[in-house]
This record gives sequence, C-alpha cells and structure tokens, in this order.
Amino acid sequence: VQLQASGGGLVQAGGSLRLSCAASGLTFSAYGMGWFRRAPGKEREFVAAINWSGRRTTYVDSVKGRFTISRDNAKNTVYLQMNSLKPEDTAVYYCAADPTGSIYVHSSRGDYDYWGQGTLVTVSS
Repeated sequence: VQLQASGGGLVQAGGSLRLSCAASGLTFSAYGMGWFRRAPGKEREFVAAINWSGRRTTYVDSVKGRFTISRDNAKNTVYLQMNSLKPEDTAVYYCAADPTGSIYVHSSRGDYDYWGQGTLVTVSS
C-alpha cells in the first residue's frame, strides 16, 4: 500500500492550497480517508476525514469553514482544500487510510492502518 501526498508549499496567510493524496495497492473505495498534521514541537493531530462514499465528513474545530475534504474514487485520490490559511496551520500534513471507514468517519490515529509520507505546508504571516 502506498499513499503519496503532494501539494504542500509556502503560502501567505489568507491564501489557499490544495493537497492531494494518491493511493495504490488497496481497494480505495473500501477505505475511509483522513488527513492529520504535525506542527513543529506538537503531536500529530486529526484534521479531517471522509467516508468511502464522500457523504460523511468530519473536521477538527480549528479548520471548520476553511478546509474541505473530498475524494475521487475513480482516481484513487483524496483531497484537502485549504482556504484562509493561518500561520498556525503550518505543519506536515499526512494522509491516512481507515479500513473501518466505509460508513463512519474516524478522528483517532488508531483507526488508520496506512499512512503517507507527509507534505509540508508553511503559512507565512
């Protein structure tokens, strides 16, 4: 199983980025997908998750209204659209696959079996 995250970069506060995570080696439509992030000096935290169909999503409070998670099962890809970025969004962002996420969405790291390598997002003030 491989999860390849991309789309990170340097952006000014108020700007936007779209992260992508391409999955291979698994039946993508059978998995829930999530995004997590690790800011410098902090623990990895949950950001957003989506179930297999895309009909259920959940977000950490700090990104609600600014970030949108979506998926394209035909392309085996999950996205994270990030708008109105803030310096506190600076982190390495990881995508992850949840084998129990066919119906429900999960925010716990323990629910995710597979992890991507991460992509760095830096938001300057």
